[in-house]
Amino acid sequence: MATEKYNGWSNYETWRIHLEMFDAWTNDPMDEDGCKEFAEFLAIDVIPEVEGTLSEGYIRSFLDRVDWREIAESTNPQH
Repeated sequence: MATEKYNGWSNYETWRIHLEMFDAWTNDPMDEDGCKEFAEFLAIDVIPEVEGTLSEGYIRSFLDRVDWREIAESTNPQH
Protein backbone atom coordinates (compact mmCIF):
# COMPACT_ATOMS: atom_id res chain seq x y z
CA MET A 1 0.00 0.00 0.00
CA ALA A 2 1.44 3.35 -1.03
CA THR A 3 2.01 6.00 1.59
CA GLU A 4 1.02 9.52 0.68
CA LYS A 5 2.12 12.74 2.32
CA TYR A 6 -0.42 14.44 4.56
CA ASN A 7 -0.31 18.14 5.50
CA GLY A 8 3.44 18.17 4.92
CA TRP A 9 4.09 15.05 7.02
CA SER A 10 5.05 11.61 5.73
CA ASN A 11 1.52 10.24 6.30
CA TYR A 12 -1.75 10.82 8.16
CA GLU A 13 -0.70 8.84 11.23
CA THR A 14 2.50 10.86 11.68
CA TRP A 15 0.65 14.15 11.22
CA ARG A 16 -2.08 13.15 13.69
CA ILE A 17 0.30 11.92 16.40
CA HIS A 18 2.37 15.08 16.04
CA LEU A 19 -0.75 17.25 16.21
CA GLU A 20 -2.25 15.50 19.23
CA MET A 21 0.86 14.69 21.28
CA PHE A 22 3.87 16.75 20.14
CA ASP A 23 2.63 19.97 18.50
CA ALA A 24 3.31 22.18 21.53
CA TRP A 25 6.35 20.20 22.70
CA THR A 26 8.60 22.41 24.84
CA ASN A 27 10.56 19.78 26.75
CA ASP A 28 13.94 18.35 25.83
CA PRO A 29 14.32 16.75 22.39
CA MET A 30 13.60 13.02 22.24
CA ASP A 31 14.92 10.28 20.02
CA GLU A 32 12.68 7.98 17.99
CA ASP A 33 12.33 5.38 20.74
CA GLY A 34 11.50 8.04 23.33
CA CYS A 35 8.79 9.50 21.13
CA LYS A 36 7.24 6.10 20.49
CA GLU A 37 7.33 5.16 24.19
CA PHE A 38 5.75 8.51 25.14
CA ALA A 39 2.95 8.08 22.58
CA GLU A 40 2.30 4.48 23.69
CA PHE A 41 2.17 5.67 27.29
CA LEU A 42 -0.42 8.34 26.47
CA ALA A 43 -2.48 6.13 24.16
CA ILE A 44 -2.37 2.82 26.03
CA ASP A 45 -0.81 2.91 29.49
CA VAL A 46 -2.72 5.90 30.88
CA ILE A 47 -6.05 4.11 30.35
CA PRO A 48 -5.71 0.68 31.99
CA GLU A 49 -8.95 -0.57 30.44
CA VAL A 50 -7.31 -0.47 26.98
CA GLU A 51 -4.58 -3.04 27.66
CA GLY A 52 -5.30 -6.45 26.18
CA THR A 53 -8.36 -5.31 24.24
CA LEU A 54 -9.21 -5.00 20.57
CA SER A 55 -8.76 -1.24 20.98
CA GLU A 56 -5.12 -1.75 21.95
CA GLY A 57 -4.58 -3.66 18.72
CA TYR A 58 -6.01 -0.82 16.66
CA ILE A 59 -3.95 1.74 18.57
CA ARG A 60 -0.73 -0.24 18.07
CA SER A 61 -1.49 -0.70 14.38
CA PHE A 62 -1.98 3.07 14.01
CA LEU A 63 1.24 3.80 15.94
CA ASP A 64 3.19 1.32 13.79
CA ARG A 65 2.57 3.54 10.75
CA VAL A 66 4.05 6.66 12.40
CA ASP A 67 7.40 7.93 11.15
CA TRP A 68 9.08 8.24 14.55
CA ARG A 69 12.22 9.80 13.05
CA GLU A 70 10.11 12.64 11.73
CA ILE A 71 8.39 13.07 15.11
CA ALA A 72 11.75 13.04 16.92
CA GLU A 73 13.08 15.71 14.58
CA SER A 74 10.04 17.86 15.39
CA THR A 75 10.93 17.80 19.09
CA ASN A 76 14.34 19.31 18.34
CA PRO A 77 14.22 23.13 18.40
CA GLN A 78 17.17 23.23 15.99
CA HIS A 79 15.04 21.48 13.35
